[in-house]
Amino acid sequence: MSQPVPPPPVPRRHPQSPRPVPAGIAAFGALLGVRGPDRARFAELGELLMVGDPLMDDFVAWMRTRESTPIRRQFDQALRHGIDSVDAPPAPLKTLFDELETVPDWVDARQLEVAAAAMRAAGADGLTIARDVALLGGYQFAGFNQTLLRTGALEKGSNARFAETSQWAMDVISPGGLAKFGAGYRSTIRVRFIHSMVRRHVSALPDWDEQEWGLPINQTDMAATLVGSLVAPNLGGFGIGIVHRPSEYQAIAALTRYVGHLMGVRDDLLPTSFRSAVAILQHTSSALATPDETSMRLARPMADDPLQWQYRHFAPLRRRVARSQHLSVSTAFLGPKAMATLGLPTRTPPWYPALALPGNLARSGIALLPGGRAWTAGRGDRQARALMRTMTETPATIGATTTVAEHVT
Repeated sequence: MSQPVPPPPVPRRHPQSPRPVPAGIAAFGALLGVRGPDRARFAELGELLMVGDPLMDDFVAWMRTRESTPIRRQFDQALRHGIDSVDAPPAPLKTLFDELETVPDWVDARQLEVAAAAMRAAGADGLTIARDVALLGGYQFAGFNQTLLRTGALEKGSNARFAETSQWAMDVISPGGLAKFGAGYRSTIRVRFIHSMVRRHVSALPDWDEQEWGLPINQTDMAATLVGSLVAPNLGGFGIGIVHRPSEYQAIAALTRYVGHLMGVRDDLLPTSFRSAVAILQHTSSALATPDETSMRLARPMADDPLQWQYRHFAPLRRRVARSQHLSVSTAFLGPKAMATLGLPTRTPPWYPALALPGNLARSGIALLPGGRAWTAGRGDRQARALMRTMTETPATIGATTTVAEHVT
């Protein structure tokens, strides 16, 4: 008689029961009828802390046994022009790109464009929510932080790190960005490649405790990052008056699903509707929201980043105002308890959300008019790019803030 297959090991970082999730996520979950993860789902999220990205990991493992420079040239050629443009591609490269270039039947190009336009319309305030709520709040997930700190995060700085993340997101939502070989398609696959390199590097470090932390950049972490980057800012947008049509929220879920597919996230962790996207956000948060001392180490420098931003006029004053603005957003959405956990001021009045609300509501109304969405998308894109130039004079490069990536890309 065959012996039963033992369940996969579950790292110690996985809590015994679901953790409390941020109030905003819980509120939206309740509004949409989303419940917390059941016992089976919660256990699965623990098991997936040990699962990486087999397709890309196999390619990277093979590449590391060869001279990498010519392979990287072929990789870049396939990324920009397709595997058929590569002369005599090696079998592992062809296997990888045959999979990447196969667009699933469920992808609707029109939905991707609808979602991208709605997300561009969020403009600088959309980036602000992504920075001050999604990214900063994510530092309460200690498991993420352990990998991040081993890739040179503190040395490179949070400002450059957020600029790089923002550049990836802007590539994804650019017009035609997710078309085959488009800017978002290329950036997402580059991020996937870098994730695999980091996974391989960090897991081999002598101070990496797999029994404690699991596999670096695992499936549960990737799913949480995906919905945290693309879905959570759209939830936060409600709080400052950025409101979309119901059909646009469904399109945002469809865009998130395809980006996750390109990123190497398992199908059962990808949203099929906006409600399921909120469920994934809530369930992964309940499995990962465990802060530790690394939360403060990463959050505190980020709070002061606006003091270094590039303003042409009245720079000292505008930097202080920008710091207060971003702290006001974090305090309003994360709450004093989370701010204390992150080692940040807890009493900043939520003045910026109140100030931004009327204008954003007005623009949300304009988007309903004929030609309105195109106007708000164009305006928002210009605003976001202006904020990017303010944050850093040097254009962000995908992978540039990861020390490991500097040696392999």
